[in-house]
Formats: sequence, structure tokens, C-alpha cells
Amino acid sequence: MSEYKDATLAIRAGIRQTLEQENSEAIFITSSFAYSSAAEAAGKFGGELDGNIYSRFTNPTVEMFEKRLAALEKGEAAIATSSGMAALMTLGYSLLKSGDKVVCSRNIFGSTVKFFNAYMAKYNVEIAYVDATDYEAWEREIDENTRLCYFETPSNPLYEVVNVAKVAELAHAKNALLCVDTVLATPALQNPLTQGADIVMQSATKFIDGQGRCLGGALISSKEIVEQFVAFMRSAGPAMSPFNAWVLLNGLETLGLRMKAHSANALALAEFLEKHPKVLKVNYGGLPSHKYHQLAKTQQKDFGGVMSFELDGGREAAWSFIDNVKLMSITGNLGDTKSLVTHPATTTHGRLTDEEKLAAGIKEGLVRLSVGLEDIEDIIADVEQALEKV
Repeated sequence: MSEYKDATLAIRAGIRQTLEQENSEAIFITSSFAYSSAAEAAGKFGGELDGNIYSRFTNPTVEMFEKRLAALEKGEAAIATSSGMAALMTLGYSLLKSGDKVVCSRNIFGSTVKFFNAYMAKYNVEIAYVDATDYEAWEREIDENTRLCYFETPSNPLYEVVNVAKVAELAHAKNALLCVDTVLATPALQNPLTQGADIVMQSATKFIDGQGRCLGGALISSKEIVEQFVAFMRSAGPAMSPFNAWVLLNGLETLGLRMKAHSANALALAEFLEKHPKVLKVNYGGLPSHKYHQLAKTQQKDFGGVMSFELDGGREAAWSFIDNVKLMSITGNLGDTKSLVTHPATTTHGRLTDEEKLAAGIKEGLVRLSVGLEDIEDIIADVEQALEKV
């Protein structure tokens, strides 16, 4: 369906109609599949025949989600996983071996840091961290042992924007692969595969679902690389459930529309916060004052719904703000239609050491907002009254 535009792909790509001729995507909630003969079963299990084998790694509903997401990401193929962290696990255990090196941005999700440090390093994989926008540091660290480079853009929660093409060029010069986590942008706003990346990682739990209903993750890449992920999935089994795949399929249908609305609300709130006397700094790429505004404009279609801001007074001030919001939900999730607020230093990045937090720029006075789709006047009013009590 490459001839169609994204809004059409989000609704039509990957559809697999059954003999029942349903117009809405079917949910195939089954663990296994029956065959007409022993020979057919043997052929499918052995790979000589195409078809479903076992829902751990072949399920029609999950396949529909994978094909639709791959189409939106401009990738050849995708694999869906049970969560975003399951996607990261699949990435690591499929591609890395003892003696390999990963060069990674410091400004990444706290659980990602823990996965690399606790589990990849355990198997003698070297992990080197760099400031994501220090391209000389990337060049210094990427060597002949580097198998994988990894970063988020925009980053969570500081909205650091990395030049995908520049890091891709440095990685490819040493035969390394580049994986980009673009959860905050989603395929509606950015397609790193068209900018030089080899792999895109998504936590579908966030904006792709869009209503905080279920977990899911995905990796999108070439068919050759995705085949390696499928082999790991067949053996290890971090599979997405068919029901979650069905929910996420429906999320993709409205993703483009929602991301436009999230972006509009977030920009209005960021402009309000930037002028507030109690706010020291606002981290949102849509603001012309933001350090990475021009690069974000170049790489992204819009700026998304996640921002952070810093209050004077450290944790006490941040917690006071959070405890006084009335409309927003206090939760570590993001990407919901509901506006969400959290304190990164004690939630999403709470397992990092003080040194790791300092290196990643996660300060005690930092508050993260995932701006929802409520009326923007109500969102601003809620933020304003909470700030008055800080």
C-alpha cells in the first residue's frame, strides 16, 4: 500500500479479512492453530509452508498490527512485543554477543539504563554512554567492536533532539547499527528509518494506544533484521497478546489526528509556563527558545505532547506542584488522552544512582507533563492554580 498517504495507511494497512467478511479487524484469541493433515502441520512448523503456527510468534491480529506499524514507520517489517521493555530485550538479546559494544545516549529512559547496565553488561557487552548531541563523543566511542548505537529523540523528559542522519553516518562508518527510540514523536511525527536509522523502537503503550489501556512494544527494521528478532521471539516468547494488538490497531487509526491535537495543546501550555515567574526552564521543542527547536523542525512534522519544566526549590517544590493539580493524573505513564504529571527523579528515573541522574540532567525540581486532549483552557487553569500553591 505504499502508494497511499499516512492517514490512509493508519486505517487500511495490514487488514486481513476472513471468510466472514468483517469490516472491522478481527481478534484471533487463540493459542494454537489446527491443520488439515499431519503433513500440513509438519510443513508449517518446518517453514516449508507459510501460515500460522503458534500465537507466541504467529498470530493474525498481531501480524495486522505489525504490518500497519511498519507501513507508517516506512520500514520493511516489524515485530510486536508484550511491552516497550520487551522490545528492548528482544533488540539486545537478538543482536548482541559477548565482546560487543553499545554506544548509548545518557538521556534515555531509566529502565533502559538499568537493562543495559544490569543485563547486557552481565554478558560482557560493553556499554559506553555519551552526551547525545556531542557528535565528537559519538565518533570517539564508536569503534570496531561497536555493534549498536542507541538514543531517544526527542528524549524523555528533557526533549533533547539528536541529529539522526549524523549519528547514523558515524555508526555506519564502523559497521554498527543505529536504533532510535522515537516514542515521544511516534511514526505520525517522525520516521527515523528514512533519516538513516536501521531500527526504530516503539513503546506502543504510550501514544500509539493513546488511552492508557494496555502494554505493547515493537521493533521496525529491514526484513533481514526483523527475522533475527522473530527467531528470538520463537525461543524466548516476549509476545504481544492478540487482544492488545487489536487495541493498538485501533489506536493507530487515530494517531495522526491525536498527535496534532497533543502538539497544539502542549505548545500553548509551554508558552504559558515559559512566562511564569516560578518556572526556571521549560523543555519543549516547539518553543523557539528551545536549544533544539530548529533541528526538531527539520526532523519532525510537529513537536508532540510531552514536556518538562524546572521549579526552584527542588523536590519540595516539584512535589507541591504535583500534589496540588486537580485535573491531571499523577502517573508515570505518558501519551494518554488524559493529561498526566510525574516527578522523573523519583518515578521514571528513580532507580538511577544520584550520579546517573546528574549525568542525565534529571534534577529534583524537574516535573514532566504529558499534555492530553482536554480543553487547553482547563489544562492551563489547573497548572496555574497548582503553581500558585508552590
